Amino acid sequence: MTDYQKIIDKYYLPGTRVREILLKHSRQVADKALSIAHSLHLELSDDAIEAAAMLHDIGIYLTDAAGIGCHGTEPYIRHGILGAALLRNEGADEEIAAVAERHTGAGITADDIKQMSLPIPEGDYMPRTLLERLICYADKFYSKSGDMKEKPLEKVRASMLRHSQPTLERFEALHNEFGNEDQ
Repeated sequence: MTDYQKIIDKYYLPGTRVREILLKHSRQVADKALSIAHSLHLELSDDAIEAAAMLHDIGIYLTDAAGIGCHGTEPYIRHGILGAALLRNEGADEEIAAVAERHTGAGITADDIKQMSLPIPEGDYMPRTLLERLICYADKFYSKSGDMKEKPLEKVRASMLRHSQPTLERFEALHNEFGNEDQ
């Protein structure tokens, strides 16, 4: 299993704002994903869920997102593919790298890339496996900026709709798979 803490420690210096944000956000996503997995009795290991959640945003430091302490040069939309490349280079399990690559938005299609002129390689970045879909879903409830508290479902839906109607529809499919009336 991928040692997520070793990878985080290599790329995120202790005491930095970006590390604190990454760790808080990733822990929130991990806790929500674990809670969902346990309540729905999903056939996923806790170790895989935790590693995937803790590393899904590993590429953010490479992006230009000063508001969350990231001072790289890449557009933020690229953090998933950058993180996946970093994880593969580190020898992380492919299932963990794929989560990083496919968690952005509610997934990104080749049509999205063309229609929105997104600065990512043409391809399909839709979450495919149960683990990919679970982390993608749990991630939508937490921001890396602002108060970082869990967002209510209606706020998540509004955020998805701001991207596009198809993005909202993809989120709704994830919500049908993992959500419940208590959220």
